Amino acid sequence: MKKDFSFFVAGRLRQIKGNNFSSLIAKIAIGSIAIGIAVMILAFAIFAGFKNNIQEKIFSFASHIQAKKWVDSYSYEELPVSKELYLYKNAYKIKGVEHIQVYSRKACILKTDEEVSGAVMKGIGEDFDTTRFVNNLVEGRFIDLSKENYSTEIIISRKMANRLELALNDKLVVYFVQDPPRLRKMTIKGIYETGIEDFDDLVVLSDIRLLQKLNGWDSTQVGGFEIFIEDFTKLDETFDNVWDAMDPELGISKVTELYMQFFDWFIMLNRNVIVVLIVILFVAGFNVISVTLIMITERTNMIGTLKALGSTNGQIRKIFIYNGSRLIIKGLLIGNLLAIGFGYLQNKFKMIPLDPNNYYMDSVPVLFDWSVILLINLGFIFLVSLILMIPTYIIARFEPIKAIKFS
Repeated sequence: MKKDFSFFVAGRLRQIKGNNFSSLIAKIAIGSIAIGIAVMILAFAIFAGFKNNIQEKIFSFASHIQAKKWVDSYSYEELPVSKELYLYKNAYKIKGVEHIQVYSRKACILKTDEEVSGAVMKGIGEDFDTTRFVNNLVEGRFIDLSKENYSTEIIISRKMANRLELALNDKLVVYFVQDPPRLRKMTIKGIYETGIEDFDDLVVLSDIRLLQKLNGWDSTQVGGFEIFIEDFTKLDETFDNVWDAMDPELGISKVTELYMQFFDWFIMLNRNVIVVLIVILFVAGFNVISVTLIMITERTNMIGTLKALGSTNGQIRKIFIYNGSRLIIKGLLIGNLLAIGFGYLQNKFKMIPLDPNNYYMDSVPVLFDWSVILLINLGFIFLVSLILMIPTYIIARFEPIKAIKFS
């Protein structure tokens, strides 16, 4: 089998040992490529972790799509809608819908012997998706909704508990803002924490049957419906499907409209990540060019000799492309191992903590998307390989006699 001449020479050059300057520079290049690819992978993974973490917290309270009676003003309390409506009874027939659940809200005041705090009580039913909410629970358990009458158990945020100086299983009086005002003695059975002020400052979870009784509604009347979809990337498409199927008396809203500030923030963060990636690519490309030029300069005599013996410019260029590509592959392997290893350790041991008041979580989240990692690696190889070819074109300018005499 005929061996490629350029590949053979490149292999022989790698076998030459020595503490020369180009060897040091090659190691620096491998290190810079490794750090570059590791930072690129982690930048995407940390952004994905932040985005997923915050989104899941928002979805656990607000779902993907909310449906309630259409009114031209905003209120914490809704007009009643019936569970007999077409949307609720046929939701699972709508393409893209994964789950639907009922809810209701009512303004209230939480009172202890020492403190008073305003809140919004959100009533939930037996169809509530607890699997989405369970990650928010930091103490206690979920409300027991199996009682024959309505439950007097509630879940409040840690922020509210601290403000009112309450703990798990404590009792408190809840005043409901209506005419005439009413009150109920409730028991705290769970404490949640999201770090998101929109929820932690206001929302208390309770049995929807309590709010139905206070509002004078029957068991089929609720404040609205929360709809979860199968694929959030298809939110607009599924929203249109729900719109086509909903009853005329309803109005629907996307979570991206209700909590626009968060999704605008995600877009801004994504732009920042892209800027970082461009800078890293530029630095990695510059290092590859520098190393290749140093390798070419160091082998000037060899280039002249090979030309004198009849080697073409293309054959000589390929020698340095092969060796440069080897540096890139080694750097990529090391960089991927660094990124994945750091991500695993961070998720397991939470080595880098965060202030939940500012970042909505207590540690840096890392979420790997293997398809994204593959694309980053392929894109990095393609772009840096193109950059690698640039310095090798100077070989065509070498004249054999001058190159042989070069020192």
